[in-house]
Amino acid sequence: MFKRLFGIALAFGMAATAPPAFAQQNCAQRDQVIAKLQDSYSEQLAFGGLQKSRGAQSVMEVWTSQETGSYTVLVTHANGISCIVSVGTDFFEAIPKIKVEGTPS
Repeated sequence: MFKRLFGIALAFGMAATAPPAFAQQNCAQRDQVIAKLQDSYSEQLAFGGLQKSRGAQSVMEVWTSQETGSYTVLVTHANGISCIVSVGTDFFEAIPKIKVEGTPS
């Protein structure tokens, strides 16, 4: 009985820690992903930065298209594999308020 319960718990534990199946479908070599974003969606790099998750660093980038309004959030790992985290439409840039000295806000 203990062996059966242990086996079931082990199987469920392994399934819970495995990456989701959809995450693997959205990953490829960085140059392939970038080529697809540029050629198919006319997206260009808008901004990015380093992020640290689970002790490893990766690069997070946002690619946007002024023509179509589409955007893609991309995470590239140290091994050169890039994963698409999010995509969307109607991208816009926020314009920061400029505070002029000497005037009340």
